[in-house]
Amino acid sequence: MHTDVKIKPFWYSDTFVFPKLITIVTTLNSEGKVNAAPYSHIMQYDVMHKTPRIYLGFRNTSHTFQNIRDTGEFVINCPSASHLKDMMETARFHPEGVNELEHTSFTQIPSKRVKPPSIAECKQILECTVDKVVDLDATQGHVIANIVSLMVEEELVDMGREDRLRALDLPIGLGDERRADYFYCHSDNIEMYTLEDIEESADEVVALVTGMDWDEGSMKALRRVPAGVRRTVIRHTEAAAKEKGATEITAELYGQISKEAGMDDAVLDRFQSGG
Repeated sequence: MHTDVKIKPFWYSDTFVFPKLITIVTTLNSEGKVNAAPYSHIMQYDVMHKTPRIYLGFRNTSHTFQNIRDTGEFVINCPSASHLKDMMETARFHPEGVNELEHTSFTQIPSKRVKPPSIAECKQILECTVDKVVDLDATQGHVIANIVSLMVEEELVDMGREDRLRALDLPIGLGDERRADYFYCHSDNIEMYTLEDIEESADEVVALVTGMDWDEGSMKALRRVPAGVRRTVIRHTEAAAKEKGATEITAELYGQISKEAGMDDAVLDRFQSGG
């Protein structure tokens, strides 16, 4: 039986558990001194590959947030679970101007497109520049940032997803007690489930939901879309076509609408390759 509980401070950690990826964000202050701190309030904001952006949430008094506001740049480093001790060292509340990385075994390396350093031991890294800073209230600040470089270790590039996940061995934060005892799990216990296609054949799916005429070229392009999302693509395409005053979906029109929606060849190739 469920019960309605009072929403208290730190409800997102103490009452409701949000498993979160733990990262180390590196910044420079206005004097060029390095700061490093662990952050998990991070998620993708704009998932399209032409305008990739990411979202971060902060206490607006944190050194990291202040540095990002002042300089407009930062780096998100993803350590493996084997570096939990070093990661926790960066969580200590050092005075402003102290480089937390100097108290760890991490190695600073130059970033490719931004001034704050990256961490060599982290197998995946995002270099970012500020798009927008939002002051949520008197205590919280949000940052929406452009991803200007996505760096990964070369060995990961051609790995299948399961092998890549095991190689990354990312630490997943599970909250804390007393802001002193922090709980984690590892991403090495992996299960994979295959989502089977619906029973109807691809042609039957199209025939059931198509409300407009589609020419041969547009139908051929549509078949590149996975069956599981084909209904959605058809609905979106036909709605957009009607807004344009079209009465038929031609290959040219389908390509135009797909491009406007960000559904280009790179996206379709991902469906085929699995990422």
